Amino acid sequence: MTNINSVIERQRAFFLSDATKDISFRLDALRKLQSAIKAHEQEILDALKQDLNKSAFEAYATEIGIVYTELDDAIRHLPKWARKKRVRTPIMHFKSSSYRVPEPYGVVLIMSPWNYPFQLAFAPLIGAVAAGNCAVVKPSSYSPHTSSLIARILGDCFRKEYIAVIEGGREANQELLKQKFDYIFFTGSVSVGRTVMEAASRHLTPVTLELGGKSPCIVDKNVDLELAARRIIWGKCLNSGQTCVAPDYLLVHRSVKDRLIMAMKKAITEFFGDLPCQNPEYPRIINEKHFNRLKGLLSDGRILVGGDVNEATLQIAPTIVDQVSWESPVMQEEIFGPILPVLEFEDIHEVIAAVNSRPKPLALYLFTNDKNVEKRIIKSISFGGGCINDTIVHLATSYMPFGGVGESGMGSYHGKWSFDTFTHYKSIMKKSIWPDIRLRYPPYRDKLGLLKKFM
Repeated sequence: MTNINSVIERQRAFFLSDATKDISFRLDALRKLQSAIKAHEQEILDALKQDLNKSAFEAYATEIGIVYTELDDAIRHLPKWARKKRVRTPIMHFKSSSYRVPEPYGVVLIMSPWNYPFQLAFAPLIGAVAAGNCAVVKPSSYSPHTSSLIARILGDCFRKEYIAVIEGGREANQELLKQKFDYIFFTGSVSVGRTVMEAASRHLTPVTLELGGKSPCIVDKNVDLELAARRIIWGKCLNSGQTCVAPDYLLVHRSVKDRLIMAMKKAITEFFGDLPCQNPEYPRIINEKHFNRLKGLLSDGRILVGGDVNEATLQIAPTIVDQVSWESPVMQEEIFGPILPVLEFEDIHEVIAAVNSRPKPLALYLFTNDKNVEKRIIKSISFGGGCINDTIVHLATSYMPFGGVGESGMGSYHGKWSFDTFTHYKSIMKKSIWPDIRLRYPPYRDKLGLLKKFM
């Protein structure tokens, strides 16, 4: 672990040289990254296939394509983002000018997860580079092929004193968290997020935590059930449910429950065939530990659709489970797999009360054609972000920030918000040497009345 200390020391020295603060340096680094990804595109697709059995289409749509979008946005807008920004100055400070200067934090740590191992390493890295930081990237050991490829791509592009990759498991994570960084960006589980925040607090290091939780999917009575079914099943089964913003459970109006379940069953067959666990394009569960955890949840409630597993390929068929309650094991923690528990409701007030009595979710999805219901849900429930009449897609844009709230995370990124996350805005007031207004200086005596006229 001496290597980790050495890498951080070298990065700190390089950062203090001010090289990374030059806008042309940052743009050059982003373009190098863009070219390297294009050159290794097929290898990235192959690595994601090996780690998670992702099809080329799904891997490009949810990983590579999103990174390209973020790179394009950063390269196009970085000169504007990095400018100092003039702001108004109160009359009491006459004669002065005020402005804010964006500056990088310094040496940052990016800890990425295994479920979207390429996208969730590179998307925050783009923000860190655009903002002018040095970065240590720690990919997950659970996705070894992608992790190794990330190390090779970044190692070929950049010197370690600028961008470094530290591979390894828990021991490497623990050693990294002992170090002093200027910022930590973590994507992963709530439990590990607590550990990261505790470690960061020892050095008073600011953090962004992209976590997860139980994201509800609410289906009102006034909806196109066929459309809702397709979009719910697509969102739930993307990456075999191993998505932090996947619909975790379904809250459906009692009057349409049976018809929606039939429509979802039809959608599963259309998407994955009669035997999803034999479909070569259907993603697998990352490892045996998570496979066995999910398999254990299949005994909870009554399986209406699916329930099949393939021990050899670590695949679990899309599964819809009925007769569960809020106290059921499947409802106690984020599922992170292709199992969808179904609960029903009669009145939208029940939904609001039930969701609000639990930790704030990372995402919320609402299917309705009733604008009053839409307004009520958005106004009354706190959540990171979400969709009306769709799932997942709200995170695939550079024009809105993505992030959680409460136990689902803190901080946000994507597009300009990635730059902001890795940037400290330094506030500067430049004062004229004339006039030197004596009002502020002692003795104060009878100056209070005059002061009140200015403030």
